[in-house]
Amino acid sequence: MGQSIKADKNIGENIRKWRNAKGMTQEQLSAQLQVCGCDISRGTLAKIEAGIRHISVKELNAVKAILDIAYDDFFTQ
Repeated sequence: MGQSIKADKNIGENIRKWRNAKGMTQEQLSAQLQVCGCDISRGTLAKIEAGIRHISVKELNAVKAILDIAYDDFFTQ
């Protein structure tokens, strides 16, 4: 099993912020994550953005690549 980062509302809010800034819906981001090999549905992505579900390192790396952001962007206040 891969490592994961504890569910964090701040990380989720930053993912939502950057996803919206890129003009993407949750459905579009989850579809691209699935292409990258991450089994994330739109509902799962919604839980990550709400800070309810953890995000794995693999998923975080995929989101970073898709949204073209830096690691620091996940953790800014």
